[in-house]
Amino acid sequence: MNAEDASPAAAITRWKFEVSRRYRHILDKSTPHVGQRWLGCLVVAMVYVLRVYMVQGFYVVSYALGIYILNLLIGFLSPQVDPEILDADHGPSLPTSGSDEFRPFVRRLPEFKFWYSITKAFCISFVMTFFSAFDVPVFWPILLFYWVVLFTLTMRRQIAHMIKYKYVPFSFGKQRYDGKRASAESTRLSED
Repeated sequence: MNAEDASPAAAITRWKFEVSRRYRHILDKSTPHVGQRWLGCLVVAMVYVLRVYMVQGFYVVSYALGIYILNLLIGFLSPQVDPEILDADHGPSLPTSGSDEFRPFVRRLPEFKFWYSITKAFCISFVMTFFSAFDVPVFWPILLFYWVVLFTLTMRRQIAHMIKYKYVPFSFGKQRYDGKRASAESTRLSED
């Protein structure tokens, strides 16, 4: 073992790397557990809301958190490749009739990154509530009203975009192509 490996800076670097590796391992193991992840996020959000309610402040932090979550939601509901841009360049890209090729919906912001970003934002906002520098006195109903108006206008535009380009960002209620129907039809045809 040389002198560089025994230095405090090298020990701290190794420790940071090990903590980072363990943290990434925990995140990787949590990936398939969607319900439990979102339940944990809900718990973190409730703790933050309770904290803001108890201290009766930090409304600007909450407003910024709401704007950030709205931005994440738009990314989650948007396709990775905007059909509006493709329309101008190459013509329509999403299927417009039943005979067009099936293409799955690919999000601009995947579900795991959406969850991770929201959870991290709530945690950061919670920590910010312990510093009085972020407790700016403001009349909170105005911020709430402005956020609701912003949310309404943004969602109206996003829903109009979904309707115009005929895409649904959720998998429930969609037709599935899992091969069961094809195998049932082939067995029925072979019996005839």
